[in-house]
Amino acid sequence: MRYDRTVHLDADFATAVARTRDALVAQGFGILTEIDVTATLKTKLGRDAADFEDYVILGACNPQLAHRALETDRSIGLLLPCNVVVRADGDHTVVQALDPNTMVALTGLDALHPVAEEAARRLDAALAALTTTDADG
Repeated sequence: MRYDRTVHLDADFATAVARTRDALVAQGFGILTEIDVTATLKTKLGRDAADFEDYVILGACNPQLAHRALETDRSIGLLLPCNVVVRADGDHTVVQALDPNTMVALTGLDALHPVAEEAARRLDAALAALTTTDADG
C-alpha cells in the first residue's frame, strides 16, 4: 500500500516551499510548524549541510477535519495527515503528503472514511495547484 501523495516540480526549493504553503492554505490547512530537517541534522548531529539535501516538513492542519477525526478516535492524532514534506531532488523538488486513506486502512474505522475522503480531496487539490503553477511557469 502506498502511503503518500507525491508531485515532482521543476522549481527551486525555496519557491516550492512558498508555493506549497500557499496551496495548503488555499485548501483550508494552516501551517502550524515548520521543521528544517537539513538545519536540524547539521545542528544536532554536526553534519555538513552538503551531506543532506534541502528538506522541510510543514505541519499542516485543517482544524475542522482534525476535529471530526478526533471525535471518532482520540488516538487518531498519531495518523492525521498533517506532515507535508518538501525536499530537493537533484534539479527538481518533491512535495509529499501522507495519504489520508492510511487512517482508515490502519484503524479499520469506517467512520473515518468521510474525513479521509475530504482530506484527500483537499490535499490533491493543493498538489494539483502546484503542478498547474509549475506547468504555467
